[in-house]
Amino acid sequence: MLRRIRISFALLFFCCITFLFLDFTGTVSHWFGWMAKMQFMPALLSLNVVVVIGLIALTLLLGRVYCSVICPMGVMQDIFGWLGKKNKKNRYNYSQAKNILRYTFLIIMTVGIVLGIGSIVALLAPYSAYGRIAQNLLSPLWIWCNNLLADIAARNGSYAIYSVDIWIRSLVTFVIALVTVTFIFIMAWRNGRTYCNTICPVGTVLGFLSRYSLLKPVIDTSKCNSCGLCARNCKGACSDSKHHMIDYSRCVACMDCIDKCHKGAISYSRKSAIKHFADKSPSADNGRRNFISSAMAVSSVALLHAEQKTVDGGLAVITDKKIPDRKTPIVPPGAIGLRHLTNHCTGCQLCVAACPNNVLRPSASLDTLMQPRSSYERGYCRPECTRCSEVCPAGAIVKIDRAEKSSIQIGHAVWVKANCIPLTDGVECGNCARHCPVGAIQMVASDSTNPDSPKVPIVNDERCIGCGACEHLCPARPFSAIYVEGHENHKTI
Repeated sequence: MLRRIRISFALLFFCCITFLFLDFTGTVSHWFGWMAKMQFMPALLSLNVVVVIGLIALTLLLGRVYCSVICPMGVMQDIFGWLGKKNKKNRYNYSQAKNILRYTFLIIMTVGIVLGIGSIVALLAPYSAYGRIAQNLLSPLWIWCNNLLADIAARNGSYAIYSVDIWIRSLVTFVIALVTVTFIFIMAWRNGRTYCNTICPVGTVLGFLSRYSLLKPVIDTSKCNSCGLCARNCKGACSDSKHHMIDYSRCVACMDCIDKCHKGAISYSRKSAIKHFADKSPSADNGRRNFISSAMAVSSVALLHAEQKTVDGGLAVITDKKIPDRKTPIVPPGAIGLRHLTNHCTGCQLCVAACPNNVLRPSASLDTLMQPRSSYERGYCRPECTRCSEVCPAGAIVKIDRAEKSSIQIGHAVWVKANCIPLTDGVECGNCARHCPVGAIQMVASDSTNPDSPKVPIVNDERCIGCGACEHLCPARPFSAIYVEGHENHKTI
């Protein structure tokens, strides 16, 4: 019964979180956006004390149910493992915990957070890893199905469904997502929760806490006949049937062992008199001390700020325009600035997936890998759109309203005389001035002494908000005659 309840809630969370990355209408985020904010790493980086304390309390009460119910990466591993069971049942075995690897990855994650190296956080955070997989691999398939239905509906005279462009926002991120899902699939297919109990830093933190959980699977030695069925079905490889013990730091409270035990020897109950077998290990104390020192470093993340390196956003998809060489990358309104975004973003791709204007795409820079950057080849940042700030679970993009959005200056437009059509082709244009939503661009005579000379744009830097409408709508090719240069720190005008 407990196993069925756990599976039901796990599938509910998994489907809802997946739809957050697949939905291009913005509807799902209004209903289930809170599920993304319940993820451990986004809550930690956004200093969402309520969620962090809630997850810690949940772990101390029920064990690592976060890993088996709330975390989409954990549920995805269970799905892969379930597929593996179709090939071979009773295929798992107990193994010793790889504590050196576990704490090494935790320390690497801690160093990355403290020093503001977003690429480390993006690569190791489980929620972010799943977000990349959903946005890069599942979303194109979802949109393709949508477009197929839209085409069928149009042929029958219905336009209730509309087509959406399918494009790879970053080849680097796509490859990383593909490698990640392949790696996870192989490990889960063969050995179950190896990723959770060896690599995942969140699993290591919660595993330490779950040793002291109030409720946990407990083996009744008077009923156990050491058949080993629990160990052969334990995806965490943490059930030692020979010694009637369970490594609770690796147990994800999946309830599989309880369901498989024919003697009723395993129950989900309060702490028993049986001591944790790892306590007998001479290396346990050292591992615990290492964890405590690492955890203290994690708790000080909000007080430490790393120096932000300014680099170009990188490998955006090139259509008929080329990306200008920006000295400072553009980050979305609500990000406050480059440093704030770098220190809080987990690279989960939820803002990229939610952007309706095709402006956001992942960075390919090593120090800000997979964090969002703005580029205007396919659209511009409309002043009335606040979608990215609404869905960000980590506080990297602070929630703003439409009035605030229109007054936040994320960059300023720069005119490139050599590319401007009125001067190169001798034709009238003025596209940038006509479509500027804040009236920051005016057309003036290129020769001040000749009123009839071709008119060219001048930019009022104090009014420009850097939305990119001018850059996107400029007809000059391959480079626009006007482009947006980002601001390291956003300003309010």
